[in-house]
Amino acid sequence: MLEVRNGGFETTVQDYPGRIGMLSLGFAPAGPMDDYAFRFANVLVGNPPGAAGLEITAGGLVVAFHDERAIAVCGADMGARLNGQPIELWRSYLVRAGDVLEFDYLQGAGFRTYLAVSGGIDVPPVLGSRATYLPGAIGGLEGRKLQQGDRLPLGEPMTDPAQAAGRRVPASLVPTYPGYNEVWEVEATRGPQADPDYMTPDDMAFFFSHHWKLDAASNRTGYRLDIHKWQWARTSGGAGGGHPSNILDNGYPVGAVNVCGDQPIILCIDGPTLGGFICNAVVAKAAMWKLGQMVPGWSYIRFKEVTLEEAIALVKKQDETIHESNLERS
Repeated sequence: MLEVRNGGFETTVQDYPGRIGMLSLGFAPAGPMDDYAFRFANVLVGNPPGAAGLEITAGGLVVAFHDERAIAVCGADMGARLNGQPIELWRSYLVRAGDVLEFDYLQGAGFRTYLAVSGGIDVPPVLGSRATYLPGAIGGLEGRKLQQGDRLPLGEPMTDPAQAAGRRVPASLVPTYPGYNEVWEVEATRGPQADPDYMTPDDMAFFFSHHWKLDAASNRTGYRLDIHKWQWARTSGGAGGGHPSNILDNGYPVGAVNVCGDQPIILCIDGPTLGGFICNAVVAKAAMWKLGQMVPGWSYIRFKEVTLEEAIALVKKQDETIHESNLERS
């Protein structure tokens, strides 16, 4: 049992890869915004990489443990303390009944951090996943963010917690987050609606070279970027509507850059599943974690074009990296 004494700014139960295979039914996958940190936290405590854990946005969470567990915190630095003593990120620890883990708020770069507990968070799956989907109020704990007084059931650990404690992710595999007002490079593939049919080559050249400011009005549903006056390859959307960004309604890929009139919006893991605007690029799956650590209102994005084959290779490399064999014992 995990007792929540303070839910913080926004803490939710998530699993990976979330509620997949249901886009055609209108359900976004949900899951962790930074799946790299999330999966490594699970591996550190002996869980499968996708086991349910906590996504802590901006900080403020306080939890108490009721039995012996291994825990790990990976992601942004929020000054985590165990029984008042600072703990390292990207390292596993042994906790016992009565121990208290608390987080301050952001201490620097990054925006989210992840808490994995051996055995995982054992809330009931909904439509095949324990991930919280806040817009639909399903999954996680009653489909909502955590609050004081919540009690989260935990599963049976697959590894002796004492054996899982004391491991760390090598420094070479811990990502460095760009600071406020700095630029994140995000790999993305071109299309499905790009040049020459929908945008001009100059539009796409600008898209892949501009430093896009992440708007403060951004969340797990969508990341708004700054407005740009596109040239457009068409004068209207034809049967789809009067503006050249209009198309007949179609499905949206997760991570698509949806261009609504003059504004591009990255559709995140809680985003809409279909609509009638073009998507001129898609964030590579292996780069989606970067979105989770950007700070709305502060971060900048430059898209780096990659081919589909390169995007697939990035996923393979990332999956091989997030593995128990790559951990070291401290």
